[in-house]
Amino acid sequence: MPSDNLLYTIAVWALPVLLAITLHEAAHGWVAYKLGDATASRLGRISINPFRHIDPMGTVVIPLAMMLTTGFVIGWAKPVPVDMRQFKQPIVDMALVAVAGPMSNFLMACGWALVIVLAMNLLGRGDATAFLVKMGQAGITINVILMVLNLLPIPPLDGGRVVAGVMPPAMALQFMRIEPFGMWIVIGLLVSGILGKILWPVVQHFETIIGAIFGL
Repeated sequence: MPSDNLLYTIAVWALPVLLAITLHEAAHGWVAYKLGDATASRLGRISINPFRHIDPMGTVVIPLAMMLTTGFVIGWAKPVPVDMRQFKQPIVDMALVAVAGPMSNFLMACGWALVIVLAMNLLGRGDATAFLVKMGQAGITINVILMVLNLLPIPPLDGGRVVAGVMPPAMALQFMRIEPFGMWIVIGLLVSGILGKILWPVVQHFETIIGAIFGL
């Protein structure tokens, strides 16, 4: 039944997408806290509770719609507030906060690969194993996509902030002037098809690396 397939697909993707998006934001807040900014901590955003991070459109509606119509899933959570004035080295520390998100996605992708390995070796064949393997594959895919997408050197994506962190301060301030237009640039790349051509080879490369590490 089509409806059964739809429910199964949602069940497979729901947890990986939710964790990938929300823990990405929590990682930003945790690193900011370690570097001296307690803004996210005071607001309860250093949490694995997804309800503290969910953006109804970016975390639920858009990923679900894309999953069902295109097979290409992207999304976002509520951005974690960061007060750069609390950092000793504002631009460099902001770069460290930024890279924490993609790094969390890489670690989660590895975690989902481990889920596949454990399911196949401990549970044997069966419906439960098949479901966990599909969920693990979804977890690897969504986390690698979010990691690669966020590392694009376009503010306000994490990659833009990382690039700013290695620039001389005066140049970094000029570069960050792109930020108000950054998402429009990303949307333009997506609509034109250029974004997919940039992302997919890199995504597939990282999936291959993770597969080789865990013997998948």
